[in-house]
Amino acid sequence: MQTFRRRALSLTAAFLTAASLAACTPAYDAQVPAPAGAAESTQTAAPAAGTVLEQLATIEVKGRAPKTGYSREQFGDGWLDPDHNGCDARNDVLARDLTNETFKSGTRHCVVLTGTLADPYTGKTIDFVRGNKTSTLVQIDHVVALSDAWQKGAQKLSSGQRAAFANDPLNLRAADGPANGAKGDGDAATWLPPNRGFRCEYVALQTAVKAKYGLWMTQAEHDAIKKVLTSSCADQQVPADDEGVALPATEYKNCAEVKARGAAPIRSGDPGWSDRFDGNGDGVGCEV
Repeated sequence: MQTFRRRALSLTAAFLTAASLAACTPAYDAQVPAPAGAAESTQTAAPAAGTVLEQLATIEVKGRAPKTGYSREQFGDGWLDPDHNGCDARNDVLARDLTNETFKSGTRHCVVLTGTLADPYTGKTIDFVRGNKTSTLVQIDHVVALSDAWQKGAQKLSSGQRAAFANDPLNLRAADGPANGAKGDGDAATWLPPNRGFRCEYVALQTAVKAKYGLWMTQAEHDAIKKVLTSSCADQQVPADDEGVALPATEYKNCAEVKARGAAPIRSGDPGWSDRFDGNGDGVGCEV
């Protein structure tokens, strides 16, 4: 009888233990709440307003078009004077980017003779001296190269818009000559400034220029720019375009329109130029 009672008590204890464990263990299909904030971590936050990342998202991404038909002349006849201050764009950029500059007498402070460049591309300090053998040490770089632009939408721009693009201060930087030569017509996927401290500003300028002129990027270029921004400067702001030049949607219809918009006299290569304005073939039209 005692042996039977002990076995009964043992079975009762085992049953109670199993029942207790079952009560404390959730069913296999029970919904377990996720840790706070887990849902948010799986979503990518939208770029902040006014940042380059936000602007980058507006740039069309597609393949590079053929280079067929490209020439420097498609972007105007050399350096122009888009702001009509009497100085060409090259000298305006030198005056803007150099320090301690001196000017050629009689040029109304237009032709830069000497100056010092804190080169953004390499981080070096370069002494600029105007001359056949020395000027090339400091060159004016098109941040978005003309050839690159041609293959990514500039073929569809008017001749005036392309001339504006080639002379736009937003797209121009004084830079170390050898570094500019190494860049060639590369985009961000193939070349970035050796000076890493300038890369955020550099890709910001490229993005701003392409947005301004409605140009596109290749996927590799887009990804390279995004990588620079997200890894170093997600809050990089879109650069100001205080010195921006007017972009005529089309060439002027006639000299009356040229004069009405304050662009007369207009010269060959100026934004909005047309050969029909030049009756005597001297490269100047719509003289007042």
